[in-house]
Amino acid sequence: MIGIAGIACVFIMVFGGYLMAGGKMGIILKSLPFEMTMIGGAAVGAFLIGNSMAEVKHTLRDIKKVFKGAHWKPDDYRELLCLLFELIRLGRQNAVALEEHIENPDDSAIFSSYPRILADAEAVAMICDTLRAVSMNYDDPHQVEEVLGNRLEENLHHSMHASHALQNMADSLPALGIVAAVLGVIKTMGSIDQPPEVLGKLIGGALVGTFLGVFLAYGIVGPFSVRLKAVSEQDSNFYGLIQDVLVANLQNHPTNICIEVGRQSTPTHIRPSYAELEEALKARKAA
Repeated sequence: MIGIAGIACVFIMVFGGYLMAGGKMGIILKSLPFEMTMIGGAAVGAFLIGNSMAEVKHTLRDIKKVFKGAHWKPDDYRELLCLLFELIRLGRQNAVALEEHIENPDDSAIFSSYPRILADAEAVAMICDTLRAVSMNYDDPHQVEEVLGNRLEENLHHSMHASHALQNMADSLPALGIVAAVLGVIKTMGSIDQPPEVLGKLIGGALVGTFLGVFLAYGIVGPFSVRLKAVSEQDSNFYGLIQDVLVANLQNHPTNICIEVGRQSTPTHIRPSYAELEEALKARKAA
């Protein structure tokens, strides 16, 4: 909702201020379809040139994140800590029993208790791949931390593609607005023999191109890019928590300490309290 409110605020403040200052919408509305065709069409064309079809689809899918926000909510972090607690505790009690869960997570009673996490292939893969590597004696904490860090960096780079693509579009829009304005000036020069009132409208229409390019760049597309970047970074914290807990496990800390390491590494605004997490863990133990 805050994204929609932001867009409404941009339009109301810009055009409301223009009207309050005595501006007329007639010239803008008359020129808008043609200017939008040139500027918007060129921006979309440049976007298609600079991205593969998979990247285009990725960006279009990610647009909804501007309005929906991060995929992982505070409750998901608490659930993740509970899941890791169960897996680590089981692995220390019975390594053979743990293998059944990490080899077939879809059929695992433990993973099935956390459907949102189970539905995320990357989160499940990170957990299972790391625990499986440990069972094969690949248990050097520093090496595992480096491998997981590289994996997280690659995932974040991939998730940032939509933000980068939109930022490139935002950077190009003011220049495309100038292109449209220049074409408007060329059109005006072809009517230089017309009276001043006609030339005024033609020049005003040409300037709409410059306005539209800058307005779209800094009022719409640029903020979309910034928001997508923030959402991607926030969601990456979820996978970073997996890394922190599993590396702490390899360092042979007690299970509760491993989970506390993960809780402390969770960003403050979504971090479950100690009491809240303890209550959730007790409920899992009882179950």
